[in-house]
Amino acid sequence: MFKPDLSKPPSYSGLLKAIRSGEVKELKLLPRSDQVLVQFKDGRESRVAVFSNDQQIIRTAEAARVPLSVSPTDPEGAGSGLLINLFLGVLLISLLVLLLRRSASVAQKALGFGRSQARLQPEGSINVRFEDVAGIDEAKAELQEVVTFLKEPERFTAVGARIPRGVLLVGPPGTGKTLLARAIAGEADVPFFSISASEFVEMFVGVGASRVRDLFRQAKAKSPCIIFIDEIDAVGRQRGAGIGGGNDEREQTLNQLLTEMDGFEDNSGVILLAATNRSDVLDSALLRPGRFDRQIMVELPDRRGREAILGVHARTRPLGDDVSLGMWARRTPGFSGADLANLINEAAILTARRERLFIDEQSMNDALERVTMGLGAKPLQDSAKKRLIAYHEVGHALLTTLLPAA
Repeated sequence: MFKPDLSKPPSYSGLLKAIRSGEVKELKLLPRSDQVLVQFKDGRESRVAVFSNDQQIIRTAEAARVPLSVSPTDPEGAGSGLLINLFLGVLLISLLVLLLRRSASVAQKALGFGRSQARLQPEGSINVRFEDVAGIDEAKAELQEVVTFLKEPERFTAVGARIPRGVLLVGPPGTGKTLLARAIAGEADVPFFSISASEFVEMFVGVGASRVRDLFRQAKAKSPCIIFIDEIDAVGRQRGAGIGGGNDEREQTLNQLLTEMDGFEDNSGVILLAATNRSDVLDSALLRPGRFDRQIMVELPDRRGREAILGVHARTRPLGDDVSLGMWARRTPGFSGADLANLINEAAILTARRERLFIDEQSMNDALERVTMGLGAKPLQDSAKKRLIAYHEVGHALLTTLLPAA
């Protein structure tokens, strides 16, 4: 194989002179690249460009009796061509593999489009207990029966009793409906499926019904278990108000839910819990006995309930000696459990910001003002506004003084 020295390649005319003068030992013609490999008698090797179908170089080599051979391929060109072909082959195989994977992913998504999106919490994985839920003792007492049935079903079946198939938790936002459902699952120590009702509804008709069927199929396999559907009014609204003669996706999902709760098949051991703050819009067929047999009102806590809720949230917060939970329960009428948790959390944030070790009364006061009235406003700098506000407040004081019954 020739190893050309390209440091000082001769010109075409110089190559002809070297051939005639006897300096060239051997020539190899490369027709595809229009080049000739030259081996000189002194050991030098070079590559010189020639014309296509060059007859002059052939006649000159023949006259000088210089051996001339013809190579159909360029050794260097063959190696580079092999690398290019190998690269193209690898690229093509990679594209085919990527296309097959994407097709498989799309097919898997299409097959799983009608599967339930519920999240399964295995038994023993929920740490919430009834002692972590305060201020709604009546609701806890009602739900204790559900826990007892899941733990000791034979106690009820021995006397022919049937546990309610569905329990509907009704109450304002933030009163602890979802927390109650988690406490039931934690106390009963059974699998817990949780899903939002809006996850059933899709653009395509029939997908929500398919997801309801798949959810109950999974629940039956894990029986006894609990299914919790949050904000059930998203699919449980009154039927007949849809577009398209009642064949819309939401109504199909509701029809399938009604069938699964009380149809031909028995859902023994599967208890459905649902939560809503709009029970007035639910379909009457969903609320009848045999489906949601029991409706439990989860109201805003009273004063004792608020004190108990504050005590639960204060377990993990260092309170100062000057903070009285009973007094703060009296100062927060109308607060839900979520509002009280936010109040304690805001006080803890203020305490950390002020680099103190305990939540004191001042932090609680500032947190209450921030929760109820927002951030504090800047002091007024305009004297005209101050005078206007002063006249307004003095008017209130005068009317209160002059009108004893006001």
